[in-house]
Amino acid sequence: MLNWSVYIIQCDDGSLYTGISTDVERRFHQHLMQKGAKYFRSRRPRQLVFVEAGHDRVSASRKEALIKQMNRNEKLDLIATNSR
Repeated sequence: MLNWSVYIIQCDDGSLYTGISTDVERRFHQHLMQKGAKYFRSRRPRQLVFVEAGHDRVSASRKEALIKQMNRNEKLDLIATNSR
């Protein structure tokens, strides 16, 4: 099923967190409550800046890995390209 999404969250320190979920809004709220990813124990999620839906679990994981390999400028370009 193609119900998985890849997402990027911008944090209060300016960093970018990449993850996958079947319910991005629910997952964002979990991050706000510091549940799940350890990354948010020392950072506060500010806003969801990128969502790419229409993946299955495997393709979402592959896209997540690809994004995590990008440098910051490449991630910002990806965000800018997809917000148009």
